[in-house]
Amino acid sequence: MSTARSEPPTEAALVERIALLEERKAAIAAEQSEAVLAFAIAHAESQTAAGDVDPEALERSIAAQVGLACRVSPTEGRRRVRIARDLHAGHTRVRELFAAGRLSEYQTATIVAATAHLSPAERAEVDQELADRRVEALGVRRIHDLTRSLAAQVAPEKFTARCRAARTGRRVSVRPAADGMADLTAHLPVEEAVACYAALAAAVNEVAVRPEPVTRGRGQILADTLVERLTGQATARDVNIEIQVLVPVEALIDPDSPLPAQIAGHGPVPVELLTTGGGRRTWRRLITRDGVVIGGDSRSRLFTGRLAALIRARDGHRCREPYCDAPIRHIDHIRRWKDGGRTEFTNGRGLCAFHNHVRETAGWTVEIADGVVTTTTPTGAEHLSRICPGRPRRSEVRRSTDAARWRSRTRRHAGWTSAGGHDRTVRARRRPQPAP
Repeated sequence: MSTARSEPPTEAALVERIALLEERKAAIAAEQSEAVLAFAIAHAESQTAAGDVDPEALERSIAAQVGLACRVSPTEGRRRVRIARDLHAGHTRVRELFAAGRLSEYQTATIVAATAHLSPAERAEVDQELADRRVEALGVRRIHDLTRSLAAQVAPEKFTARCRAARTGRRVSVRPAADGMADLTAHLPVEEAVACYAALAAAVNEVAVRPEPVTRGRGQILADTLVERLTGQATARDVNIEIQVLVPVEALIDPDSPLPAQIAGHGPVPVELLTTGGGRRTWRRLITRDGVVIGGDSRSRLFTGRLAALIRARDGHRCREPYCDAPIRHIDHIRRWKDGGRTEFTNGRGLCAFHNHVRETAGWTVEIADGVVTTTTPTGAEHLSRICPGRPRRSEVRRSTDAARWRSRTRRHAGWTSAGGHDRTVRARRRPQPAP
């Protein structure tokens, strides 16, 4: 008896299914936004009923809980709360399109962000205009431009005030990128940004008319010129900097170890790329095992100096709370100092300013057991973060023992210094070869 095989779906059927799933995804996002708003209202009412509440602290608590539930940063959690709030304050037609899956979450967020400075009545005017112009058929860039234009027409004074306020937010930031690279971003008034780019573009023309052959592309010349003018160096490769590198102890024992070094906060990178060029580079090597920096102890009230540097390096210079990638701003006692917590490596964790403040809000608790930090929210939800490595395998124990023997033999070498205790931070110009 033969079993008839089902025919594979046609290309048209697959495309139709993709479109249907995209609509469902948007509809689910709209349903989640409704739940976010309902939770924010319920939590605010319960906390207010319990007594006087600081509005800023309450907003932090709501944003943090939404962020943890959605597995995103608290900044993104706060953004989602505000989108849910504003969608129900004048954006009736947009909200209907969102719930029907005809507007994506990104498109909806773009509309809400462009009208955040308007009152509910003013948003309603923009909302109606967008619906009349079939906003669901436009791309994100056109939606952004159209919404801002309509907002400027509805409330020109508020639009002018918003643009003026935006100029106070000019800033420069750096974010890690893949393969040992980083993105340097300047958020500037448009005329200043264009002037900066024009000055860099002029450098490309200067290089093009020189008699020497051009060996770099346009983008490379722009980037090199930016570094040279900001640092004052003759060439971009000659920058002077101290580099903090996390070196696995296995790599010290075995030169052929595949374990890469790590630049704290920027990920793995081949060391040979950092040792080229004519600049002065100072190496600060932090020895690690299982990806964790070996720590130290202190009786100080605050985490300072080398201990703070070790904790920042161990945590990758990023907030230790789950789903948060913000830079570390505070070194926090996991078990509070007032509760008998010590200022030591295993009781410290790096936090962003937001999470350091939110743990002081009523209903939040933080505990540590066996190297695992448990953060409990006011609703009782628990979120885990491992501070210390798990139980090492037998091979790892053997490698660790070999490492200890190697360190004891090489500690007498010139050029090595040790911080003492459990602190294995060392500074070296060269790595001495282990004794045979």
